[in-house]
Amino acid sequence: MVMPRFVRPKEGDSESSPNLYVANCGPAVGLQFDTIVSAFSSFGEVKGVYAADENGARVIVSFLEPASAHSAFIALNGRPCPHLGGRSLHIRHSILQPPSSRGMASVPVSLNASDLNIPGLYLFHDFISAVEEEQLLQAVDTGSWISLSKRRVQHYGYKFCYDTRNVDTKQHLGALPSFVSFILERISLSPDIPEKLDLDQLTVNEYPPGVGLSPHIDTHSAFEGLIFSLSLAGPCIMEFRRYTAGSWAPKTASISDTEVENPNSCSEVSRKAIYLPPRSMLLLSGEARCAWHHYIPHHKIDKVNETMIRRGSRRVSFTFRKVRRGPCQCEFPQYCDSQSQTWGGGFCCAT
Repeated sequence: MVMPRFVRPKEGDSESSPNLYVANCGPAVGLQFDTIVSAFSSFGEVKGVYAADENGARVIVSFLEPASAHSAFIALNGRPCPHLGGRSLHIRHSILQPPSSRGMASVPVSLNASDLNIPGLYLFHDFISAVEEEQLLQAVDTGSWISLSKRRVQHYGYKFCYDTRNVDTKQHLGALPSFVSFILERISLSPDIPEKLDLDQLTVNEYPPGVGLSPHIDTHSAFEGLIFSLSLAGPCIMEFRRYTAGSWAPKTASISDTEVENPNSCSEVSRKAIYLPPRSMLLLSGEARCAWHHYIPHHKIDKVNETMIRRGSRRVSFTFRKVRRGPCQCEFPQYCDSQSQTWGGGFCCAT
């Protein structure tokens, strides 16, 4: 379901709107939507309550009648609401944004990779146990983090160079750490994994709440065809985008990875999304690895079907890859830096 979007009204239009933007109110501060509906219903019939943004502490309350919205505004703006735990609400009028001016709509979120019908995409739930998860987190927290603009990373095996979007095969950091040996063994013994590789590069990413990744394809010339990403500590939504060749290509990523591309003007794109719970292992192979951009929205709260899920205080990912020793000869030359001199969207940000 596509959520309606609201904007601040023009001067003089406030009292004609049945919608209110209400701050300090929402799931992030412990107030569920049905509780909010009940509190505002004393002013008139409420059509619905919607998340105003990804923050989770701001909502839109939509009344049936503008007069009801104005009465609630007069009574509650800047004042504690006894029906909402005494929270002081900050309210302004809001209007529905015209569909023609909206950006890309949200997409349904699947819980299983098979529902997305993307060749080469797999998701293994509970790939590790909660005890193993805690041991992995303790292990990396004793290591040395490299601080980027909005997240921290660790590299093992080979260091990923964000400036060149590649690895220097002459600078071997050593074998992968012993604390991931059981993961490598579990991968090698799994009958559900289509191909076996001697994985030799690991990037650990730590994401604070609200930090995601811009759309990207891991550089073809840097890594072989299987990429494994283990999610720890917190969940997230990952979106996959398949662009028609030539319709849109993302900008080159910088080390900060803070610039979020805006391909909303491109209509020739297929978009699908999946929920990645803690302890799940995502595998990108074939078409999913080589031709689909993957993207983590910069959200603090994700909407999974009809459920609002708040991201944890951190999300840590372990991304395992095999460094490529020669040019890529995949079936997707339009996305491959080894086969195309014009493609500029094959950057890797280590999911």
